[in-house]
Formats: sequence, C-alpha cells, structure tokens
Amino acid sequence: MKLKLLLTCAALVLAAGPALAEEPIVGSWKRPNGTIIQYSACGGDKYCGTVMTGEYKGKSIGSMAGRDGAYKGTVNKLDEGKTYNGKATAKGGTLSLSGCVMGGLICKSESLTRQ
Repeated sequence: MKLKLLLTCAALVLAAGPALAEEPIVGSWKRPNGTIIQYSACGGDKYCGTVMTGEYKGKSIGSMAGRDGAYKGTVNKLDEGKTYNGKATAKGGTLSLSGCVMGGLICKSESLTRQ
C-alpha cells in the first residue's frame, strides 16, 4: 500500500513539473541606477513589476504577459507619470526592458541584472 501511494505521489509531481516551473522574468532585477525591481505572477499569464528600493519603493512599474522569456505589456515611467507599451526579454541573468511609443517605432531600453 505504501509503495502504491509513493508511486502515485511521484507521478503527480512529475506530471506537474512543467506547470510549476517559473517563467524567466520572475525574480528580482537590478536596474543600472541600483534600484531593485521584483517581477512576480499576478493573475492569469501576467507578471507584475514592483519597485523594491529607492524613491518609488512599493510602486508598480507595469505588467507583462508572455512566456519562454519573451513578454509584452506596459511599463510605467514613474518619474514622468506616464505609461508606455513595453516589452521584455529575459535570458540568463539579464532582463532587457523597453518602453515604446508610436507603435514600437521609438523605444528606450535598459538591461537589468538578476539578483
């Protein structure tokens, strides 16, 4: 009986493996100015960014949706009080985050490093 229960639990864990894997964007990221941003799941397939340090601590920097390291959504430029269309690419220890205007023709990007 114990062996059957153990095998059932192992099968459930293995089957759930891919669903439990976090997206590459999830985690803490350091901006070039030293500010730490935390991305975490916030419903559905969205990942919300929150400022963890500095002047805007606790503020949202927007949300992204996507998977496998490629995301699209919004980026809040807190010092301007504006929201832009955004995109992000997470690969290894680097998150490339961009805010864009004019349908993506003009973008400003920065690279963040995983903490």
